[in-house]
Amino acid sequence: MLPLAKNIKRLFSSKKRLLIVIMAVVVAAGAGCGVFAWLEKGVVINDNGRLLNCKTMKSTFKETLEQNDIVVNTYDYVSTPLEGSLHRTKLNEIYIKRAVPVYITADGQQTEVMTYADTVEQMLEDSPVKPEGIDRLEGAQLTDSISANLELKIVRVDETVIDITESIPREVKKKANKKLDEGYERILSPGQDGMAQRQYKVVEEDGVEVSKQLLSETVLQAPITRIMEFGTALSLRTSRGDTVRYSKVMDMSATAYTASLKDTDKAPGHPLFGITATGIKVKKGVIAVDPRVIPLYTRVYVEIIGDIPDYGYAIAADVGGAIKGNKIDLYYDSQEYVDWFGVQKAKVYILSEN
Repeated sequence: MLPLAKNIKRLFSSKKRLLIVIMAVVVAAGAGCGVFAWLEKGVVINDNGRLLNCKTMKSTFKETLEQNDIVVNTYDYVSTPLEGSLHRTKLNEIYIKRAVPVYITADGQQTEVMTYADTVEQMLEDSPVKPEGIDRLEGAQLTDSISANLELKIVRVDETVIDITESIPREVKKKANKKLDEGYERILSPGQDGMAQRQYKVVEEDGVEVSKQLLSETVLQAPITRIMEFGTALSLRTSRGDTVRYSKVMDMSATAYTASLKDTDKAPGHPLFGITATGIKVKKGVIAVDPRVIPLYTRVYVEIIGDIPDYGYAIAADVGGAIKGNKIDLYYDSQEYVDWFGVQKAKVYILSEN
């Protein structure tokens, strides 16, 4: 019986030691967890509006961001220094505002500006390219919110005041002269330009003049008016090389006649043989007209349309029973030519009196 009792006593002694070991391990583990929990820090990361709550054993914000694979660029905004230490006793917060690109065109080139500013005005305060003086901003207002890839243009505006001497153009006065051919002009008095001292405000945008405002003017020398006259007389260059001045031209139908019995019903020996309605003797250069269209005694030039030579200068000194409206009858000496002439188209130029 003695060995059995001895073995039982040894068994109970081993269990007691095991229990003590287990209890020691449990106590040690609990103490370790307490220490770990005491060393852990709480961090809230706001990455451009994306929230991340985390626990970390790291010592700084930078290490915590690296632990969470968050990269901060040099042009991003960070609410607290990255090398700042984390607190164990209070919640740690960090806010990251991501910069976006804004493109500014000025002085002939485009510049990319990375900014985390809220408004255009705030962005321009730190921009290497910005409006100056009276420069004009295009693409947005100063109070507009910043958006990614916003495109702006700065127009460089310069205002200068200049004093210059300029000519004052002479006035030109023209008067009609019915003795001159139409299209002809001549100078009666040349006149002269004047001179003035003028002050202007000149506005340039990107080196290009956009306005020039006259501020003041002092006349140094008054201009003298040029006097000219222009011709109103209509003229025709005839087939013979003459220049004919006329006041009116009419398209007419032309026939021809002689003083013969055949054409006038008067034979030689008749007291009115060869005498026109105006009492003058018929000859080359006398034509019969309708006095309602061309008054008697009117001097004309008759141009025959086609290959027939012009009749030339004539006087309306006769009438005829068949000559009505826009018809004329041309006197020729040759009966043979008259018979051949028939009816031709003609232009009748009423000659000017001077």
